[in-house]
Amino acid sequence: MKKTFSLLLACLLAVALLAACGGPGEPGGNDGATLTLNVYNWGEYISDGSEGSYDTVKAFEAWYQETYGQKVRVNYDTYDSNENMYAKLSSGAVSYDVIFPSDYMIARMREEGMLLPLNFDNIPNYANIDENFRGLYYDPDDSYSVPYTYGIVGIIWNANEVDASDAQGWELLWNSKYSGRIVQFNNSRDAFGTAMYKLGLDVNSLEKPDWNAAFQELKAQRPYVYSYVMDEIYNMMESGEVAVGAYYAGDYFTMLDNQSSSVDLRFYYPEPTNYYIDAMCIPSCCQHQELAERFINFMLDRDAAIANAEATWYASPNTVVYTDPEYLEEMGEEVIEILYPEIDDFAELYNTLAYRNLPAELLDYINSLWEGVKIN
Repeated sequence: MKKTFSLLLACLLAVALLAACGGPGEPGGNDGATLTLNVYNWGEYISDGSEGSYDTVKAFEAWYQETYGQKVRVNYDTYDSNENMYAKLSSGAVSYDVIFPSDYMIARMREEGMLLPLNFDNIPNYANIDENFRGLYYDPDDSYSVPYTYGIVGIIWNANEVDASDAQGWELLWNSKYSGRIVQFNNSRDAFGTAMYKLGLDVNSLEKPDWNAAFQELKAQRPYVYSYVMDEIYNMMESGEVAVGAYYAGDYFTMLDNQSSSVDLRFYYPEPTNYYIDAMCIPSCCQHQELAERFINFMLDRDAAIANAEATWYASPNTVVYTDPEYLEEMGEEVIEILYPEIDDFAELYNTLAYRNLPAELLDYINSLWEGVKIN
């Protein structure tokens, strides 16, 4: 009886949740109404039409109406960390149709039932995705995600302030010579990652003593940190407000492109470091699943994919991008060498060094340590 009641209650709650979220749906016919596609993406993560560039959103809206005879408006919002995106979606207060989480967050959301399986009949351009980016740990059956970008975390430094001899390893982020000129990630996973890579610890360790050791390392770094940042790092590094910070490889080129005349930004990969993949997914609160899948498919098409790769400066797992002669020439040899370093076995290195989903209890413990870092 108790089990039957619990099952009934669970069903009622599920129905209520779907009603609150709107539930997954399909595009309707051309009844004159304009469909709304809600997209939730990282900041600075799409070609947006600025400075005469390809406007991905407007191009999709025009393409959709021409192809399907239905008007679509894309409502495009941004977030600055996986954790903030997860918190907003898990609260049930919002509904989005397409999101761009990182690998470890995809694994967590998949396990918690927060993602919908994809209908790849609506995503034929998935054939463009390189085989090295399929069957990876976060989505082993390739059922819930389509890779969008990938990369490696490196260290950005201002050669006008930092001695070249100091620009080695993770130690630069702890160098007291640059106290007050260093920025650190403003999310627990990446910040702890820098400390654990520095200490030679497994970033996916299930042992609390390993996380305690990283916590002590971050506490030791705290007096030298100017600020904990995410997208704020762009202006800070470009203007010379700070001199050292770890961030994602593609973002270095955005900063380099916008640096002031008094700044000379450089970049290197410390070893070991994080290899990451961001992918397009459909959350369980999606209102228009077929429309969302068609948007994902559009993002894999040549013009959109190349424009997004050029705008974000991130490496693309899309074969039509990194084999395109015009793209390679436009980006230049130096950029290509950093974005696409020669890696003998990407999958093996990725599976060794990439962040994985951690148990909820351990995540709570890590977050409590993180609060201790920032309070101190």
